[in-house]
Amino acid sequence: MSQYLVLTAMGSDRTGCVSELTKLASECGCNILDSRMALFGLEFTFIMLLNGDSRAINKIEARLPMVAHNLELITMMKRTSGHRTYDLVEHYQAEYTGIDQPGILKAMTAFFSTRKIDISSLKSEIDPKTNNMSASISFALTEKISINDIESDFLQLCEQIAVQGCIRKNTHNL
Repeated sequence: MSQYLVLTAMGSDRTGCVSELTKLASECGCNILDSRMALFGLEFTFIMLLNGDSRAINKIEARLPMVAHNLELITMMKRTSGHRTYDLVEHYQAEYTGIDQPGILKAMTAFFSTRKIDISSLKSEIDPKTNNMSASISFALTEKISINDIESDFLQLCEQIAVQGCIRKNTHNL
C-alpha cells in the first residue's frame, strides 16, 4: 500500500543540495509526486511530496537526518495522505503590485480565506530599493463560486489598499 511523506529542507543556497535530496528519494525507492524550490536571500527551501511503500518511506525517514547533517540543512518530515481531489472547474491567477505597506499580504490571503477559496500557490516580492512589491496568487474555483463576483470584490480590495490588481484565467496548473 502506498504511503506519503512531505519532506521540507532549508539551508544555505549551494549547488547540489537539491540534487542530493532527489537522489536520496530515488535511492530509497520513493517517487517524487510534487516539489517546489525557492530562494530567499542566500537561503533556499525545497519541499517534496513523496510516495512509496512502507519500506521506502521508512528508509528515507531513517537516512534523511545524516544526509541533511552532511549538507548542513534543516529538515522536517511529515507523513500525510495522498492528493485530495476537488471538484475544481477553473484555475486563476490574482496579481497585484504597488508600494509596500504592512498588512497587504494579510489582507489578500484573508480575502480568499473568508470566501473559502484555497490558495494553491503564492509568490510575493519586495524591491528593497524602490519599496515596490508584487505578488501572484494561484487559486481554483468550484462551479458554485462565480469568478465575476470574486473579480469585482478583488478589484475593490485592491482599490481600498492602493494597489493595482487583476485576475486572469490560468491556462496551466502547478
